[in-house]
Amino acid sequence: MKHRVAGRKLGRTSMHREAVLRNLSTELFRHERIRTTLMKAKELRPFAEKLITISKRETLHARRLVLRDIHDKDVVSKMFDALSSRYAQRPGGYTRIIKLGPRRGDNAEMALIELVGSEAHKKAARATEPDEATAEGKKGGAAKTDAKPKGAKKAKPAKDQDEAAPKKSARGKAGAKPKTQSRGKAKSGAATRKVGKSGS
Repeated sequence: MKHRVAGRKLGRTSMHREAVLRNLSTELFRHERIRTTLMKAKELRPFAEKLITISKRETLHARRLVLRDIHDKDVVSKMFDALSSRYAQRPGGYTRIIKLGPRRGDNAEMALIELVGSEAHKKAARATEPDEATAEGKKGGAAKTDAKPKGAKKAKPAKDQDEAAPKKSARGKAGAKPKTQSRGKAKSGAATRKVGKSGS
């Protein structure tokens, strides 16, 4: 049984291959880095790079061609907004394959496939985060100056707790005395019983 997909006749094995490549490329464009087997990564590379080349056209027809293989509209919009501008001056070679060695269990060769330039994009995002953190730190510094009197108030109960600790220990000692007295009473009672028995 053969099916016609986008003008191509596909058998069952080809349909499965197309589905695997579509799913892998969708996850690659979403996360910009995925871990898979080396053979799948080598098959995915030309498939994904063709889609990026199409997305660089930024036309309605190009968007429909990409939507034929990438069914997630959020990922497609990311391709046409972020990735196309990132690779506007790059003629090709949008992906990179890094070998990871054999997988435990079936010994399959694993690889990491990622988009070139994703690490620079992440570094730029991280560089903007500390600026926001310092702005929040300045706001927090003002809050800390307001919080100093509260810290002084908290220090006084700590001293009270230190003074309360010997009182607890004194109570503990006082509480221990009745136990020894009760034991003494029990002994004296036993002695009187013995005396009573001897007297009778």
